[in-house]
Amino acid sequence: MGNKTELALELYDAGFSCSQSVFGAFCESYGLERKTGLRLSNGLAGGVQQADICGAVSGAALVVGLKHGQFEAADKNSRQHCNKMVREFLAEFKKRHGCTGCRELLGLDASTQEGRAEGLKRDLFKTVCRGLITSAAGILEESGY
Repeated sequence: MGNKTELALELYDAGFSCSQSVFGAFCESYGLERKTGLRLSNGLAGGVQQADICGAVSGAALVVGLKHGQFEAADKNSRQHCNKMVREFLAEFKKRHGCTGCRELLGLDASTQEGRAEGLKRDLFKTVCRGLITSAAGILEESGY
């Protein structure tokens, strides 16, 4: 397990969401203050509050954007390259987990009160989510982020 993966887990264990944990572990490497990174990625938590795309995946996509993202309107090549890199990350994550959806990965809808209660009861946020954070951050580290 790499240093960034360990940091992502430390952030998660400290109380940050999956998206914040993955993004927060990498953002300073790309010139973004961690406090700002944690704030930016907060809204992605819980599958953007809808149990849609996994927060660890969303946080990882932000990391890819920090490294490869387009910042000049005329630079279409960087946009295409960034999109390609996100697709490669998604393909690897799907290869390992079968999907990228929070609802599917957890087997419940954590955006509802009932789903959240069931997730807590079954300890899914400490087991499954930690594993997904480890995987997302690990894929990034394996890819040179």
